[in-house]
Amino acid sequence: MEEDKSLESKYIQQHLANERTYLAWVRTSIAIIGIGFLASSLHFNNIRTVSHAADTVAVFVSIFSLLIGLIILSFATVHYFAVRKNINSQTFASANNLIKISTIIIFLIFILLGFYLMNILF
Repeated sequence: MEEDKSLESKYIQQHLANERTYLAWVRTSIAIIGIGFLASSLHFNNIRTVSHAADTVAVFVSIFSLLIGLIILSFATVHYFAVRKNINSQTFASANNLIKISTIIIFLIFILLGFYLMNILF
């Protein structure tokens, strides 16, 4: 136990950066979940008559955003502990897979929101 503390104190800057990165991922997952709730609440509270397809897309965006936000939060937590271990063992690998997957997912959410807006406008 004492050895773990000495390793951690040796790399304080890296551990603090890892924690900041984790908190940024937490904010990202909260924002993605918020996009889903915003889309569904704006749709069902402000629009009176819309097609059934728009209703379905609004619900799908909400559920998809919630699931993706929770998945990103889970991956970020796993990644945080993996990086923490790698910092202590002095073996570091960047998170390019997490970045690629998150970018694709956020892009899909925006495509769904665009599809939703096209259903409302036309």
